[in-house]
Amino acid sequence: MQLPYAEELNIGYLSRLFDNTTNCYKFFWFQAILHKLDSDHSRFTFDELINEMIADAWYMVTEYHLRLGPLGITDNLEEVVKYIYKTYNFASSEKREKIVAFLEISDDVKIKKYKSDLTLNVPYRLQVPFYDEIKIGKGMWSGSKQNLTNEINRQRRLMYYFMMISGLGTVIEVDTAWAEYMVKHKEILKCWTQLRLIQYLQNKNPSVPGIADKIEPPVARDIERVRKYWRLIIQVDPSLHDIYGDVDLSNQTISVDHFVPWQYVAHDELWNLHPTTCSINSTKHNFLPSWEVYFGRFSDIEFRAYRLIYENEMVSKKFNKIAPYHLNNQEIRNQLYVDGLSEVDFKTRLNHIIRPVYESAKNCGFREWIYSIENSV
Repeated sequence: MQLPYAEELNIGYLSRLFDNTTNCYKFFWFQAILHKLDSDHSRFTFDELINEMIADAWYMVTEYHLRLGPLGITDNLEEVVKYIYKTYNFASSEKREKIVAFLEISDDVKIKKYKSDLTLNVPYRLQVPFYDEIKIGKGMWSGSKQNLTNEINRQRRLMYYFMMISGLGTVIEVDTAWAEYMVKHKEILKCWTQLRLIQYLQNKNPSVPGIADKIEPPVARDIERVRKYWRLIIQVDPSLHDIYGDVDLSNQTISVDHFVPWQYVAHDELWNLHPTTCSINSTKHNFLPSWEVYFGRFSDIEFRAYRLIYENEMVSKKFNKIAPYHLNNQEIRNQLYVDGLSEVDFKTRLNHIIRPVYESAKNCGFREWIYSIENSV
């Protein structure tokens, strides 16, 4: 992705901002500056920017269980998000404004330590591609921050300069020319940063699908077509029961559940969807249904729906109408929805398709769940 040209600025240095990135901090730090920067605001404290970083990482860590750092190495951004989530009972879907507001007033010593650790390197190292007039030795990086910033501030045409050194109260100011460029091209720069972040996260989470859909909270999704499809199937075969609570679905307002949670698969493919009640679906949330308890029931209801595609004209028409939206993998469609499969063949193929996805989600931290009527809402 090519960045917009500016005659008075070295865009080549900017384009190298994320070269040799070994952890996630650069992406979130730069993204925080972009988020805060506008025509009236170009001075920010470390604390303000770290708060934005935590809020930006919130959903992908709490809801999607994405790993932000290398395997086996503690990532402070990931860890502070997990600590706040577990300690203060915020929802994974909490609005970022509420997370930021909490961080602004929190006096939790552990959170402050996490924040301080996040400022040890990235504010100073982000602009390394710009340092062509100064030379920073190994000892200076780990020494006095005042001496380090004095040296950095000698460099001309940096994106930002250090105005005051005071721990989390340290202030940076974005250079006027860079501020104008970044405000003018904010959306392009945001997309560029997210593209590089996606590439980074794919490397750190190789078994996780749909990374591009997991860097921000999802927009509203439309699976009404699938709900109507299952509603028709239930009308044709009113003996169908929900797989979790064995509830008769013929007189229920049904909800569509992702057997392997959407928060992991990030898609609405038909082979992972089945009907349940609204209350049970709310209880399940983003847990993994126990494989031993529920896969047999799940494969049974999926087979009964499959059989109706070839036995009932109305179901067949509805299936062909929704397939372009909810069967996007042609190989799976050919494997699972071809005419003439026996019950054993269908269930075996469904197992081969969904079991690896299920196990991968489990390895990423999605917890197993068994329905209990006492916990139904």
